[in-house]
Amino acid sequence: MLTSDSLSSDPEAVAALERADALHTALSHIVLEGGDLGRIAEEVSRALGCGVLFTSTDGRERAAHLDEAGRTALAEADLLDPTGRVRVERIGTEGTAVGEGEALVRRVVAAGVDLARLVALRPHGTIHASDVHALERAAIVAALLVTREEAITAVENKYRGDFLRDVFQGRAGDESYVAEHAQAFGWTLDRPVVVVVAELDPVGPEGAGPAAVPGVASGPGRRAWQERFAAAWRQVAAGVDAGVPSVDLSSEVVTLLPVAESGDAAAGQAVVERVVSAVRGDRGGGRMSFSAGVSRVAPTLADLPEAYQQARRAVDVGRRVRGAGSLTSFDQLGLHRLLALVPDNAELAAYAEDVLGPLAERTPEAADLRETLQVLLDTNFNVAEAARAQFFHYNTMRYRVGKLQRLLGPVATDPDLRLDVAVALRALEIVG
Repeated sequence: MLTSDSLSSDPEAVAALERADALHTALSHIVLEGGDLGRIAEEVSRALGCGVLFTSTDGRERAAHLDEAGRTALAEADLLDPTGRVRVERIGTEGTAVGEGEALVRRVVAAGVDLARLVALRPHGTIHASDVHALERAAIVAALLVTREEAITAVENKYRGDFLRDVFQGRAGDESYVAEHAQAFGWTLDRPVVVVVAELDPVGPEGAGPAAVPGVASGPGRRAWQERFAAAWRQVAAGVDAGVPSVDLSSEVVTLLPVAESGDAAAGQAVVERVVSAVRGDRGGGRMSFSAGVSRVAPTLADLPEAYQQARRAVDVGRRVRGAGSLTSFDQLGLHRLLALVPDNAELAAYAEDVLGPLAERTPEAADLRETLQVLLDTNFNVAEAARAQFFHYNTMRYRVGKLQRLLGPVATDPDLRLDVAVALRALEIVG
C-alpha cells in the first residue's frame, strides 16, 4: 500500500497517480459527451505519454493515437504483420520489450464478452504500475463504448443485410430506387463490381476453427465468431473504398468490390486477392480459416443477382475440390461449374460409381489409382511422361495402365470412355 512517505520518496509514482487522476476526469467527460475510441486513445496517450491503439481481439486496428516512430518500433519488434495487424498475441500483459521501450496489452471486456484489445507503447522506458491501473480504467470505459457501438452496428447491419438480400433476389425495386437507397447506407452500387462470398471453414488452421472449439460450433459461440469475421471484412473493405458494401448474411459475408470501369477480370481478381490477404493476415491472434468465392464482373445493378449466385457456387465447389481456405473464381470452375448444377449429389456419386467401378471406393488403394489415372489423362496416356510425373519406373506405370484398363475398359484408346472417366473423376471431387 502506498503511503504519503513512500509517495514522497517516489516522484515517478506521484506523477503516475496524478496522470491517472487527470485521465479519470477526462474519460468521464468523453463518456458523457458520447465520444468514441479515437478520443479515448488520444486522451490516454496525452495523459500517460505513450502511444495507444485499440484493436479487435485478433489485432486489427480500430482506433489509435500513435506516431510513425511508434509504428516503426512495433514493426521492428515483429509486432506488426505485413497487412498491418498488431500481433496482440505476442504482447504480454506484464509488458514486452520494444526496442528501448515497452508495450503491454489489456483486454477490453464487458459482461464476460471479449470485445477488443488496448495496446500501450512507451518507446523509451517502461510503463509504470500506476499507469497500468490507468490503462485498465481506460479499458473499462472503452468496453462501454464498444458495447454501444456494436449494438448500433448490429441493427444497422440487419437493415443493410435485408436490403442487399432483396437486391440479390431481384425484389428491391427499380435501379434508380436501389441506387438511391444504397447511398443512404453510404454505398456506391452503380459501378462495375465483383461479388465475393466468404464463409468460415468448418475447421480452422490447426483445429482452431469454429467446429473445433467447444461451445462454438453452434449457438451464441458460433455467432460471436461470425460477427468477428464479418467485422474484419467490413474494416478491410472500407480501407479499399468507403462505398464498398460488406454485409453479414448469417452464415456468409458478402462484399461487393469495385473493379476498373473497363470491367477487367484480372483487375478484379487482383483487388480480391489483396482484400482476402488483408483479412487473413498471418493467421495469428485467433484468425479463422475461411473460403471465398468470386463472381464474374457485374457491370450493372441488374447483373448482381446472377453474380451473387456465381460467387456462392464458386465458394461451395472451391471448398469441396480444393479444401478449406480456398479462393475460387467462378471462371476457374471449368467442368465443376456444370456438375455443380446437378442438385442431387447422390446422382453424381452414382454416375461416378457406374463409370469408375472399384476406383470410386473410399480406400487408399482406390485413391492412389485415381491419382495415377488423372495423371495419365493429363498426359494423354503418355506412359513415359506420366511415369516421370509420379516418379515411377516406366514398367511400373505400364503395369498400372494395364490394371486400370482391366478395371475400366480400353480407356487408353477409347475417346468416349476417356471423357466419361474424366467427368466421373470431377464428379467425385464435387461429392467429396
